[in-house]
Amino acid sequence: MPFALTALSALAACGAFAATPLATVSTVELPLAGRHVAVDVYRPGGTVRGAVILSHGFTRSRTTLSGHAQALAAADVVALTPDLPYTFDFRRNAQGLAELVGLLRSGGRFGSPVAGVVLVGFSAGALSSLLAAATPGVVGYVGLDPFDKVARNGGGALGLDFAPTLRTEAVLLRAPPSRCNARSVAAPWASALPALVSDRVIEGASHCDFEAPTDWMCRAACGATAAERQAVVRTTLLDAVDRWLPRTPHHAARGGATAGP
Repeated sequence: MPFALTALSALAACGAFAATPLATVSTVELPLAGRHVAVDVYRPGGTVRGAVILSHGFTRSRTTLSGHAQALAAADVVALTPDLPYTFDFRRNAQGLAELVGLLRSGGRFGSPVAGVVLVGFSAGALSSLLAAATPGVVGYVGLDPFDKVARNGGGALGLDFAPTLRTEAVLLRAPPSRCNARSVAAPWASALPALVSDRVIEGASHCDFEAPTDWMCRAACGATAAERQAVVRTTLLDAVDRWLPRTPHHAARGGATAGP
């Protein structure tokens, strides 16, 4: 399977990413879903092949996905990491992400318009990203150890109810069940998503392996991280983006050889 990389090859790939020059980073304040939030923008040095929006987890911040954003910018992708405007309102957060997609497609604030946007979300951010993934211009969705909200009244789960309606291609990358990923509550998405490309569980992974960088608070609450597992997350993410925002010969020359999805 294209996404099934060995730990050794994934580590080698991460080493190549680390050697890539840093992207240009700036922070802008934007109104999203009725609130002003900070958005970090990672810009490539040359031709842009598309954009990715990365959404953080519950009580986390945009900085906890900065490592992934830096690697994406080094691969000729504009990467945005917003502070999500709401803590518990996943639908309003999805509205804010849809507004951010619209800004990217129209240009102006972020430079030239982009045709394709990939949504990436970690934990609770993966739920908000899923709910926004039908937005025009979104060409792919990646859920990193996703969370789903189950109704207290015995009803369905918010993400699972939405998943069968989504026609956007999706990749899921998950840890085994644990308390920090709500016992893998979002696992049923795999059988509900009509355009699922890949659903992979990384053996032994903790919830924190999917952040970049994570911190001691996450590790204390959710378990230790390991470089080889984090490398698989990074490589899978970049391969998924390559699927939906294909490299031209120019981009391949800048970013080096990359395994195709």
